[in-house]
Amino acid sequence: MKSYAVIMAGGKGTRFWPESTSQKPKQYLNLTGKGSLLGITLKRFDGMIDSDNRFVVTVKQQEALAGASSHELIHPQGLIFEPSGRNTAPCILLSMAHLESLGAKEEDVLAIVPSDHVILNEEGFRETMKKSIKLATENESIVTIGIPPHFPHTGYGYIQKGEAMGTDSFKVKEFKEKPDRQTAEKYLSSGQYVWNAGMFVSTLKVLKEEFLRCSPETFSFYPELLESIGDELKVASVYDRIPKDSIDYVVMEKSQKVSVVPASFDWNDLGSWDALEAVMEQTSENTLVGERGSYISESVGNIVYAPNKYVSLIGVNDLIVVSNDKTLVVLPKDRSQDVKNIVEHLKKSEDFSDLL
Repeated sequence: MKSYAVIMAGGKGTRFWPESTSQKPKQYLNLTGKGSLLGITLKRFDGMIDSDNRFVVTVKQQEALAGASSHELIHPQGLIFEPSGRNTAPCILLSMAHLESLGAKEEDVLAIVPSDHVILNEEGFRETMKKSIKLATENESIVTIGIPPHFPHTGYGYIQKGEAMGTDSFKVKEFKEKPDRQTAEKYLSSGQYVWNAGMFVSTLKVLKEEFLRCSPETFSFYPELLESIGDELKVASVYDRIPKDSIDYVVMEKSQKVSVVPASFDWNDLGSWDALEAVMEQTSENTLVGERGSYISESVGNIVYAPNKYVSLIGVNDLIVVSNDKTLVVLPKDRSQDVKNIVEHLKKSEDFSDLL
């Protein structure tokens, strides 16, 4: 039995604008000072899954970026290109076909994770992943890794734990959509829910069976997709007919074979600039990333992303400051989500298309 890592890296989010753009999305940025998020994600599998068994799924437009971030960290044919972005279910189906075309067996395990999350406790990640791989093979189930919540977050989906399956593993009772505040508080106080982090583990056999059982229409494209691997035009003609749906909707919410392992590691999906404060080692009362040097006086709680620039803060608190060659963004830390308003404004004018 082999284990494979499949990293989903085709997103084009703009929550980290102006650094994250359509030309260079978040997963390729060095937001924490330790390399690109994609590169860090791949290295997280060191000592557990060999580089020759790691694959990255992205889009052709990001080939150079993905190649630079994954150099010597993946299989020689480890870049899998989606002809177009069609959500996570088609993305995973394409990955399965690609691996099977390279010789993956039914009993082999796929560990499928996003490319742009931050996990500081890497040993805890590896322990949880090994436990999930063991559970997936022994119980023939799809194992999702859930994050124990520490506050009533309304921006994540939740997973309700069901019957215990052993030490720190449970059957999944139900997937829940993003809740309102009151519902999230109930989830938190009950102790029966974990956050859905979009990470899961399964054998190729079980994935194929559950795709077929839960969504025959989606899986009907698999044989043709498998036959087309190696021919970009044929793959595109098949792929562009697969319904645009998430893996949660197509399989996870319908399958009776889904279990959950609560994570024994920290986790942050870096949803906005203010999240950097939680994932950076704090050596002062401010969070500075990439600065050449700094002078700080009577200033606390600021987040400054200014690669290779000298940063001076005097008498300011709780600000986000992002500076690059083309733009400067300054806003209160508690309004970090409002970056999207700038992006929407820029979309209305062709004069600023180079900023997106």
